[in-house]
Amino acid sequence: MEELIKDLLFGLIGTPIIAAVVMLFIREGKIRNILTYAFAAIIAIGSIILVATNIGATYKEIAVPDITLEITHFLGIALSVVIAGVIIGFGIKYKNKFAIILAVIQLLASLYVEIFIEGGAAPKSTSCLYIDSLTVLMVFIIGVIGTGIIVYALGYMTDHNKHLAPEETDRSNNFFALMFLFLSAMFIIVFSNNMIWMFAGWEVTTLCSFLLIGYTKTDEAIKNSFRQINMNLLGGIAFAAAMFLSATQLQTLEFNTFVTTGLTSQALISLPACLFAFAAITKAAQMPFQSWLLGAMVAPTPTSALLHSSTMVKAGVFLLIKLSPIFFTCIAPQLMVMLVGGVSFLLCSFMAISQTNAKRVLAYSTIANLGLITACAGVGSPEAIWAAMFLMLFHACAKSLLFLCVGTAEHHIGSRDIEDMDGLFRRMPILARFMMVGMMAMFIAPFGMLISKWAALVSFIDSGQIVLILILAFGSAATFMFWAKWLGKLAGIVAHEKNIEKTVHTSEWIGQMVMVVLVILGILAMPVISEAIIMPYILDVFSAFGQYGIYYVVSLQYVGMSNLFISLISASVMVLVLFIGSGKANKKNQADIYLAGAGINSEKRQYLGSLQTKTEATSRNMYLDKYFGEKRITPIGNTVNIIIMIASALFAVLSCMGMM
Repeated sequence: MEELIKDLLFGLIGTPIIAAVVMLFIREGKIRNILTYAFAAIIAIGSIILVATNIGATYKEIAVPDITLEITHFLGIALSVVIAGVIIGFGIKYKNKFAIILAVIQLLASLYVEIFIEGGAAPKSTSCLYIDSLTVLMVFIIGVIGTGIIVYALGYMTDHNKHLAPEETDRSNNFFALMFLFLSAMFIIVFSNNMIWMFAGWEVTTLCSFLLIGYTKTDEAIKNSFRQINMNLLGGIAFAAAMFLSATQLQTLEFNTFVTTGLTSQALISLPACLFAFAAITKAAQMPFQSWLLGAMVAPTPTSALLHSSTMVKAGVFLLIKLSPIFFTCIAPQLMVMLVGGVSFLLCSFMAISQTNAKRVLAYSTIANLGLITACAGVGSPEAIWAAMFLMLFHACAKSLLFLCVGTAEHHIGSRDIEDMDGLFRRMPILARFMMVGMMAMFIAPFGMLISKWAALVSFIDSGQIVLILILAFGSAATFMFWAKWLGKLAGIVAHEKNIEKTVHTSEWIGQMVMVVLVILGILAMPVISEAIIMPYILDVFSAFGQYGIYYVVSLQYVGMSNLFISLISASVMVLVLFIGSGKANKKNQADIYLAGAGINSEKRQYLGSLQTKTEATSRNMYLDKYFGEKRITPIGNTVNIIIMIASALFAVLSCMGMM
């Protein structure tokens, strides 16, 4: 079994790399499509096999041959140099001095750790790879949701390329190469127990995001790509600094040992834990680093879906969940992570209310949900970890679905503005239903996100986190408002609208159907996922706490689970209702409209007003920009979170000095 697991691990890391190399040389569309389907299927099937064979897995190290360790050590050094070289090259080309300086600092810091700290700790360790139930969950998100997004991109990029200027060339081969390379980097992150190996994957995701955001090469795209690289290079430098402290103070570059040591050496581990948390916060786009994720909206929609749901940002919260046992016992990093996540959840939920751009609503919603996951990881209790893992899973499924749907809608109605989605239930009936499933999954009972929020509330109450309880209450109210008004816009039925979704590509439907099925199956299988994946991880982690930890875990197992099956039955009924009817207009039931006056033209929704003037019936949501606009709230959130991070870092430094 161990050999099978090892083969699957290396296969999932290696197959996307092979796919990326192949894509670089395949410019013919039909051949590229066939190969993309094939590679996506191999990665998805391999991921499912790994998940199926490791249900209930506890922490298990995967032995790696010495020769492999030696080779990967030198490859890691070379990779750091190449990544820095690429960033510096683009920095020189576009005259971005800050990116050049940060790239040089990160390179020097990482090389110092890899070469001079004990000659590079990676070659001397045989526990570089591992698997546990948290990894299993991430493998499913990356391998199934990630490949579904890539398949969707086949049709999307076909439409995207139709709008290229005559002088522009089709660079879809580079786009798909970067998408596959992204998946490989994510697999490296979630499989690596060795910090240097994880850092290599961390760097690659940063570089791939930079290139994907700047894919269109417009001035706006270049500007936003450098915003992303600059912010994430700050996180990379913090990651390298944390590795240095771990190697010099704790004599380890293994994450498992780092976390275990942290349970007994809280003061000594405070500063490196804060640095790791800072790196994760930048990657997860928490305030004040949210602007890079908002800027990523300029990229093609598959990029947005990949960055916001299954890969880039999930790397950040994955690292925070891994570190959550330290947060449970160590006050400085706990306060930093809890409060930064809580503030991001609350204020980004408010700002989502003021947005009319659908992708911007999804972006703020993503940052807000990641904030809630971050806050749960900061609390670090068994209930909080349970909630964080489910929030991560359901967010990945539902948000991927919504991003893909918005991308398709934009190509067919020519706009991503919510106010232009009037009549979408008639114009694109299947797509509108898919979008409604995604929105319901994000905020309506008894769907998974709401149940996970309930678990988060329980964890906040049990931990006595009054501030987080208030944040969750007000943030959830804002969440209900911005989802409900968008859902209402989609649900409005307007007669005489023409169906325009017949030209949607098959690959787009396949990608969206994968996400719809995952949303529904995730709800129905929630008790099974809890018992087979999440609870084994929590039991494994908290076994280090002895009887105290086991008490908390046992109490979690039976809280509210008996009522969960009733909720799931209700959820399945609600989802089925969405698909009743073919979506075709029933002409027998159509009648001329009467709106405050005599109807004139039902197709154009025109009527005679009170002064006998021709008026068109319209509807528009409230956006309350005066109260929840970005210009009003962003400075507040950024300032508060900067103060929180500085104060936490100072507290951690003082704790370390007290130990010396």
